[in-house]
Amino acid sequence: MDVGVIGVGVMGRNHVRVYSELKQAGDVYIYDQNRDAAMGVALAHEAIFCATLEELLEKAEAVSVCVPTPFHRAVGEEVLAAGVHMLMEKPLCATAAEAESLAGKVADGQVAGVGHIERFNPIVAEIRRIVRNPVFVELNRHNPASSRPMGSSVIEDLMIHDLDILLHVLLGDGYELSAAGNPDAASALFRYDGTAAFVSASRKASKKIRRIYIEEDDFTLEGDFMNQEVFTYYKPGKYGSENERYVQENIIEKVMVNKLEPLKVELSTFLDCARKGTPFPVTMEQAVANLVVCEQVRAAIGG
Repeated sequence: MDVGVIGVGVMGRNHVRVYSELKQAGDVYIYDQNRDAAMGVALAHEAIFCATLEELLEKAEAVSVCVPTPFHRAVGEEVLAAGVHMLMEKPLCATAAEAESLAGKVADGQVAGVGHIERFNPIVAEIRRIVRNPVFVELNRHNPASSRPMGSSVIEDLMIHDLDILLHVLLGDGYELSAAGNPDAASALFRYDGTAAFVSASRKASKKIRRIYIEEDDFTLEGDFMNQEVFTYYKPGKYGSENERYVQENIIEKVMVNKLEPLKVELSTFLDCARKGTPFPVTMEQAVANLVVCEQVRAAIGG
């Protein structure tokens, strides 16, 4: 299947690299308004430069849209109108209203999904397998400051990854929400019936963090999205004391994780869905719901 990548920023270049490595992908076409940048990426990965978006949409059967967030709706509408299968980088659009409008333009038989990449991180499948009744959840996603242009707040840029996991893997909707922060560092507390979930994100950190922490009655789970590691801590059968000090020896297990590049899994899945005409795992409707929650968090902060 011939594929296209629209936009060759940081994520766009990664999409081109991965498509060029996938057996399911035929020719890889590239378009960007920055002609020199697009030609350079095409040369580096033996891809084909397109002078216009229309040219790319005539040649590619499935495309990744990797343009800055403010342009997602306009470019997405052109892709869908051309009848091409589409994977939109997250967030789906700049606002939930734009996202809902775009989702309504998907034709019957057209595959359209959103690149919430952590859904394809191999630790997520393991966490889904292990976790049953969480009583506490914490997700932390902190980045050092970046020089790349930001078309959205830290909520839509970083926190949305963990909101997607919270909503569509762990706990769903039906929560009360409170939040605090600013456009570059924010936290949110989701109060479910019997469960508290805390989510934080920052673009001001000095250390990069991608962490998930879950407590159940019988065990605690801790995972690292970057290192693709998961540990479970089980309570001992008994407790003791030594020299008047309380002692607890937990049983620690390292979960076996088949480490894979999430983007490669995501794009391979997209091409399989496009070829078979089956829904992409991260649906447009789920991506709209993620943006609705982002807007709820921003409203709770007062931004």
